Amino acid sequence: MNSFSEVGLELILLCIAAFAAGFIDAIVGGGGLLQTPATLLILPHYPVASIFGTVKIPSLAGTTVAAYKYSKQVKFNYKVLTACVIAAFCASLLGAYCVSMINNEVIKPIILIVLILVAIYTYFNKQFGIHQHKAHSIQKQVLLAGFFGLIIGFYDGLIGPGTGSFLILVFIAVLGFDFVGASAHAKIVNIATNLAALIYFSSTGHILYQYAIPMAIFNIMGSFFGAKLALLKGNKFIRIFFLIVVFGTIMKFAWDILVH
Repeated sequence: MNSFSEVGLELILLCIAAFAAGFIDAIVGGGGLLQTPATLLILPHYPVASIFGTVKIPSLAGTTVAAYKYSKQVKFNYKVLTACVIAAFCASLLGAYCVSMINNEVIKPIILIVLILVAIYTYFNKQFGIHQHKAHSIQKQVLLAGFFGLIIGFYDGLIGPGTGSFLILVFIAVLGFDFVGASAHAKIVNIATNLAALIYFSSTGHILYQYAIPMAIFNIMGSFFGAKLALLKGNKFIRIFFLIVVFGTIMKFAWDILVH
C-alpha cells in the first residue's frame, strides 16, 4: 500500500503530464504520446488495461474543450465530419475489442515507416497545410472521410499514439483543409474514438477514477491554452508543432521496436 505522500506525488506528476498532453493535443494531436507512457511510468503497480482506460477520461475531456474552442472560429464541414465520426467511432470499438487478438509488434514497424515519410514530406513541402482546393464532389469527400475514419478509428482502438496527427494529415493531404481547419475537425473525430474506447474500458472496469478525474481537470486547462495559442498563431505555428510531434512519435515507435 502506498503512503499518503507517495500517492500525492503520483497525482502531482500525473496532473503535470495531463496538462502538457492537453496542450500538445489541442494543437496537433499526439498528447497520448506523453500522457500514456508517463502514466505507465508513474503507476507501474497497476495493470496496463487500467492505465489505458484511465487516460481516456482526461483525453476525452481535454479534446472536447479544444473542439469547443475551435468551433467558435472554424466553420465545420458537417457532412464530411459526420461520415468520419461515425466510421471512426465504430472502428475504434472494434479496434479495442481486437487488441488481444492482433500482435501490435507486427504493425509498429509499418507505422514507423509511414511516419518517417510523413515527416519528410511535411518538412520539404512548404505548402503542406496551406488550404488547397481538392476537386472532389461532396459525395467523394464523404466517402473518403468515412474510409479514413474507419482506418484511423481502428488504429486508435488498437494502438493509439499519434491518432490526432494522422487525422490532421488526412484532412490536409486528402481533403484539402489547412492546418487550423484540419486540427478543428480532427478534434471532433478524436472525441468519437476516445468515447468508443472509454465505453469499452469502463464496461470492463478498467478505470482508476481517483487519478482520472484530477488528470481530466489539468488536461482541460492544457487544452484550453493550446487551442487558444494555435488559433492565435495560425498555420505556420501549427505546422512546426506538427513536425515536432511527428518526430516524437517516430522516436517512440523506434524505441518500442528496437529496444523492446
